[in-house]
Amino acid sequence: MNEQASAIHEWIQKHEAKGIRMLKRFVQEASTQGNEKNVQAMVVEKLRQLGLEIDIWEPKIRDLKKHEAFVTARSSFRDSPNVVGVWKGSGGGRSLILNGHIDVVPEGDVKLWEDDPFSGKVKDGRLYGRGSTDMKGGNVAMILALEALISLDISLKGDVIFQSVIEEESGGAGTLACIERGYRADAAIIPEPTNMKIFPKQQGSMWFRVVVHGMSAHGGTRYEGVSAIEKAMKVVQHLQEFEKVRNARITDPLYQSIPIPLPINIGKISGGSWPSSVPDEVTIEGRIGVGPHETLTQVREETATWLQKLSEIDSWFESHPTQLEWFGAHWLPSQMNIEHDLVTILTAQFRGVLGKDPILEASPWGTDGGLLTNVGDTPTIVFGPGQTEMAHFPNEYIELKKVFEAAEILALTIVEWCGQSK
Repeated sequence: MNEQASAIHEWIQKHEAKGIRMLKRFVQEASTQGNEKNVQAMVVEKLRQLGLEIDIWEPKIRDLKKHEAFVTARSSFRDSPNVVGVWKGSGGGRSLILNGHIDVVPEGDVKLWEDDPFSGKVKDGRLYGRGSTDMKGGNVAMILALEALISLDISLKGDVIFQSVIEEESGGAGTLACIERGYRADAAIIPEPTNMKIFPKQQGSMWFRVVVHGMSAHGGTRYEGVSAIEKAMKVVQHLQEFEKVRNARITDPLYQSIPIPLPINIGKISGGSWPSSVPDEVTIEGRIGVGPHETLTQVREETATWLQKLSEIDSWFESHPTQLEWFGAHWLPSQMNIEHDLVTILTAQFRGVLGKDPILEASPWGTDGGLLTNVGDTPTIVFGPGQTEMAHFPNEYIELKKVFEAAEILALTIVEWCGQSK
């Protein structure tokens, strides 16, 4: 470890208590959708202390609707500001976006939590609370990385653009608004909870709805009708077969440890109106994974074609075809060449800090990296502290040690990527 790397390591170790306090304050602000303002004010306060150029704005839906990638269930982003802080370099270096979402999913059933969902309680080296792992721990790691470099008077050639965005959990409107506002860079890192794995590629996803038709009749003479529930069971089996077909094509080694690289999840089934009636309609809703090598349009078309094959299984579907709809949220997939210079640099800094090689995988879920890569022309890596398995779960927590390790790795990566001014 060289002298500068040692100084960064020592600075982060010395300021661990400060980092824990910051993360605790962030988690204690319940920044669910529409409630991001207070925690963003804390972010602004910190960026001002660091001397960054700060940009604060509430995205306008009318400016984003023109993008095919835009999705939201909200009518306005009032009181839900984006925050960007820019650390200007001296020139001649590569720029880097550090992107993290500040919104969190709802806490769910409070009875399933051992403590208040927004307690920020610290116990046995872990900090508990909704959003701790997804992804306020990663946001704090980014801030600590920047603060370490600025405090040590390390000057950069390239710009660093820190983004604290809203709406990632609902499809990425916050990051799309950053792109629309002109924020682009030579590359980006998103410290989502990857278990400290490096994700150069990530899955996208879409929500779908399939309406299955039957024919109503009295339950006492059910043989005179056609049960939409029974037909829906065949549709589910058909979708399960579709999942097998799609995943049989995956040969990318980054997926070798993932049991189902591109899952099709059936999340909701509803139908029928009366126990003594044969149901004439059932609605199936789910999520389909989109591979890094695919587009949303390709997957929509392939899904429609596959459902048309139902008539080969059951002649009922010839005259009563299913209706396929795409609704709600979607996330774009993305991929970066594993030989990209940022992958090489991040891998080397990981090895230098932790003394071992990182695991490179393809992400099993989507992030705002799809928007940065495909819409913002900014190749993106996903890498950060936190356990993927704890995201959106009761008693969510993050291991504090990983936050500081990630901060150190990020700080070293920033210097190497952006270039150091002499």
